[in-house]
Amino acid sequence: MAEGGKLERKVVSGVAWSFSEKFLTMVVQMVVSIIVARRLMPEDFGVMAILTFFTSVALTIVDSGFSQTLIRRKEPTDEEYRSVLMFNILTSVILYAILVLSARSLADFYNHAIIAEVAPVLFLLLPINAMCVVQTVMFTREFRFALLSKIVFSASIVSGVVAVVMAVCGCGIWSLVAQRLLAMGIKAIAFWWIRRWRSEARGSIKALRTLAPFSLRLLATDLIASIYNNIAQLFIGKMHSTGILGYYSQAQKLKDLPVISTVQAVQGVTYPALSTLTLDDAKFAEAYRRIIMLCSFAVMPVMLGLVAVAPELFALLLGDKWMPTVPYFEILALSGVVYPLSMVAYNVLKVRSDGRVILHLEVAKRAIMTLILIYTIPQSVEAVAWGMSLMALLDYLINTVAATRFTSLSLWRTVGAMLPSLLLAGVMFGALYLLDEHFATLTLGWRLLAKVATGTAIYLLLAALLRLKALSEAVTLLRGYGRSTQSDISVKNG
Repeated sequence: MAEGGKLERKVVSGVAWSFSEKFLTMVVQMVVSIIVARRLMPEDFGVMAILTFFTSVALTIVDSGFSQTLIRRKEPTDEEYRSVLMFNILTSVILYAILVLSARSLADFYNHAIIAEVAPVLFLLLPINAMCVVQTVMFTREFRFALLSKIVFSASIVSGVVAVVMAVCGCGIWSLVAQRLLAMGIKAIAFWWIRRWRSEARGSIKALRTLAPFSLRLLATDLIASIYNNIAQLFIGKMHSTGILGYYSQAQKLKDLPVISTVQAVQGVTYPALSTLTLDDAKFAEAYRRIIMLCSFAVMPVMLGLVAVAPELFALLLGDKWMPTVPYFEILALSGVVYPLSMVAYNVLKVRSDGRVILHLEVAKRAIMTLILIYTIPQSVEAVAWGMSLMALLDYLINTVAATRFTSLSLWRTVGAMLPSLLLAGVMFGALYLLDEHFATLTLGWRLLAKVATGTAIYLLLAALLRLKALSEAVTLLRGYGRSTQSDISVKNG
């Protein structure tokens, strides 16, 4: 019982710290994105979107699923840590060389010479990131999320400020490159400064082989996901233009800020926590249900609310230059309603399955997505956005149904954990839609503020009147975080 309570306190504190960091980082990134977007052209973001595709795929290969396998293992050895570190570094150097040699051909294909100049610098993310993987695993296994949060947030602040200054000084796309590199570089330096990890153990192929069965299945799954999550951008940039791709990628980026922040906060903490509960099915199922309930309560009103205020939000913050982004954003934001829940179900599969089912499901899902892309890409960019939202829904349904095989939580209880929040968020969205003409007489800023305040009030008031379980759970979580934080302060002062 005492051990269970200790784990719960760690999870509560970890989720709270991660949410705090992700929220603050999201705010910083949003402010930076707004300032930089006003200074740069959509074509600059289009070029970055093309290069981001290759960066994301390469980073997935560098990790190769080993980090998740180390987190999942009961007691990783120094030999395993050392082996993974050496693999990460060697793989990153090889991929960096391949990508740099391919940069000129990529620039010619898209008819943008700047790609050949930017690529060798941006792709330095690969070796820099390779230095962070093992350290991140160690901190995660120790539930040191407060430390991780402070480092990531500090890196976001510094890199964001530099990006803004460079954009104001007319550095163009290089401000985006500097932001990415600085954020990763500061993180790597901080990790090695704080934890000067030394080990006499030698890396070995044998240690990697021990980790490989589960790791390689995750690699195959993550690689497929990484390719398909970004592949539409490659076709948009070629078949339409980098300007239109810039609008689309900016819509996707702004949609991802709240969604990915939530997913990373919850997933980063709950994956190691669920891993420790995997032998206790009752506790595992209850933890899964509570995570679904809290994610739904937090994310669903935010994403539907963003759809409701998108025109005012873009007009006020980004200006007329970026208004073509609004339709894409409104459509893509719908995918964010269920994406965090899909990732939670995916976590269950990672913890409880041997990885085969994950790979099989990923192949099936991407076969469906291929058909969607084949149909939508020639149609229009809006069609692509609708296709992505449809795929997000299918992804959630497939992952959730599959997860029921590995937990005692039934499909009905799984859906029941999120349904109340979805219904209340839908009522909130409908109310804002019906009240829209009443806000029309207000100036732009006041109209946005009025919509946000009205939507928040409607959602929380209905949750309180209906005594929504998720609301009481959220309050309990915040109180637990308060007690945990106070305890940490007392220990430090003592």
